[in-house]
Amino acid sequence: MALIGWILSFTALFAGLALRQDVPVGGSVTLSNMLIGLAVLACPMLWQGKPLGISRGQRVVVALILILCTPLILLPAA
Repeated sequence: MALIGWILSFTALFAGLALRQDVPVGGSVTLSNMLIGLAVLACPMLWQGKPLGISRGQRVVVALILILCTPLILLPAA
């Protein structure tokens, strides 16, 4: 499970940084912030021992909300 968290974290972090650097068009900054936030939510090292009292289930729900809100962010740019 931790390996999946690391893979998702690095993928989202690099995608957010690449989007911010290479594609500066409408909505890309917001999408980049969402991807970097997803990277923070998925990083297993930051959440070991529940430092803020946030459980894994709550982090999964927030990650799903971020993923499902992506079309709402991209719709005005189209």
